[in-house]
Amino acid sequence: MSSIRTLKTFLAVARHGTFAAAGKQIGLTPAAVGLQIRALEDALNCQLFDRSARAVILNSSGRALVPEIEDIVRHFESLAAQTSLDSMSGTIIIGALVSVLMGAFADALWTVRQRHAKLDVRLFAGLSSDFTLRVEQGELDAAIVTQSPFPLSANLLWTPLYSEPMILIVPRRPHFALPSSQAMDILADAPFMRFDRNTWTGNLIQDVLERLGIQVRDSMELNSVEAIIELVRHGFGISIVPQLANVAWQEDRELQVIPLPTTDIERHIGLLERASHSRTAFTDAIKLYFNQVSESGCAPGMQSPAPVCPPVRHPF
Repeated sequence: MSSIRTLKTFLAVARHGTFAAAGKQIGLTPAAVGLQIRALEDALNCQLFDRSARAVILNSSGRALVPEIEDIVRHFESLAAQTSLDSMSGTIIIGALVSVLMGAFADALWTVRQRHAKLDVRLFAGLSSDFTLRVEQGELDAAIVTQSPFPLSANLLWTPLYSEPMILIVPRRPHFALPSSQAMDILADAPFMRFDRNTWTGNLIQDVLERLGIQVRDSMELNSVEAIIELVRHGFGISIVPQLANVAWQEDRELQVIPLPTTDIERHIGLLERASHSRTAFTDAIKLYFNQVSESGCAPGMQSPAPVCPPVRHPF
């Protein structure tokens, strides 16, 4: 009889299309993944994947089993949560932007983890758009992401946690001439380090530029806020980034932080989860932390957290 672990391995291979990619996601070697899939096929007495040198593709038998196996895994996880003496125990799989781990979410996760010693948190860093599908498919219990510029599916909830103003960062020792100390002059003339415009944060930064009516001189495009900040620190350009919580911007000897004129656009950070899932004790604890922060008006390292609102349920 196949174990729940084997069924989860089957779903991972079905999503990723290779033993290597599935193994990387669930913490197994490609060989171990292959053994589990072969054992499942032997137990069911049928082949589930068409194999090639580069990929494994679900055949008709495998595709037919996906919804049923997803239901089995969901029901098992729900039973495990209900029968546990401590609903905040076991493994939580969560995704988070790297930049939020530099910010307020790190405090929240540390606080919840300290209060629940039996809780095992598996944390994956990545991009908001990637996490959305993984949460919806049940691969992640939740994710800390920016607010989507697009409608989410009806079975997803996004709860705002806090907000970060968008700021202009300028090196104190640039490798180029600064035209003046005015934000608009700097944006128009200095080399601009742009966050990947295909990401949600990149979309937000483009909104800021359009609101300002400014055409920047793009010099580099990256998909890491942290990398952009370091490059600006080293004098290679300027950038617009979210003002990360827990970062002592005003004390940074290599950066100037300049408020942006006539725009109040902020990056809203929130918790993404399915409308119904078995790990609500954890997600509720994270939301409670930020509610308490909002009510008290302060927390270690946080800068003016935004009020926490009810979950946003999208109609599409």
